[in-house]
Amino acid sequence: MNIYLLILLVSVCIASFAQILLKKSAEKTYGSPIREYLNLYVICGYGMMFLSMFLTVFSYRGMEFSNVPVVESLGYVVVMLLSYLFFKEKITKRKILGMAIILGGIFVYYR
Repeated sequence: MNIYLLILLVSVCIASFAQILLKKSAEKTYGSPIREYLNLYVICGYGMMFLSMFLTVFSYRGMEFSNVPVVESLGYVVVMLLSYLFFKEKITKRKILGMAIILGGIFVYYR
């Protein structure tokens, strides 16, 4: 496996966890607007987004640019699974159909 592809996959997972942290923060109520933006969830979430961006840009060194958006689209699947695990969101038939279309597109592109 190409090391740059592996770095990109790690980047997608980090970005997905960052989105979960940011959603977790959005569910809470805070006493002031400053506390809304300066809390552990938000700081860690944006820090992880920055790390993910850095890893994605680094992975461009060894990958073709046309392949990166295809791998990045796996983030939708990861976020759906993490939302199920952390927020107990239902995985509906529409979500499964959407994920099947995304994964089908990835499969067709790489074949």
